[in-house]
Amino acid sequence: MAVELSILRMNLEHERKRLIEELEELDDNSDKDHQSASSFNKTGESADAATNLERRLALASHKRINLAAIDRALKKIDAGTYGMCEDCGQPIDPVRLEALPHTINCLVCSSAKTTCAIDKVGL
Repeated sequence: MAVELSILRMNLEHERKRLIEELEELDDNSDKDHQSASSFNKTGESADAATNLERRLALASHKRINLAAIDRALKKIDAGTYGMCEDCGQPIDPVRLEALPHTINCLVCSSAKTTCAIDKVGL
């Protein structure tokens, strides 16, 4: 897994860099939307700007969560604990790690959490 681990690390670092660049761009655009939303020029334009600002803030939040997960995965690689499920301690399937390299749970534990969440909302 040493060669695969180096490839996964490289992919995580590339994704981290991409997310940081996208967050910087979103922050720049959010500042512009915030200024437009707070100006009282035209009500329609102000509402559009406010909607765009809300959308960008939600997207930025999602990207920050992904960035934190990637940082966590990189720390786990450094610590030698990468690829182990945080709930059950079993190895995470390499195919799952390849598809979702910042995952912290095996498929069984992840599915159990999803089922629990669905049960809580009554679906």
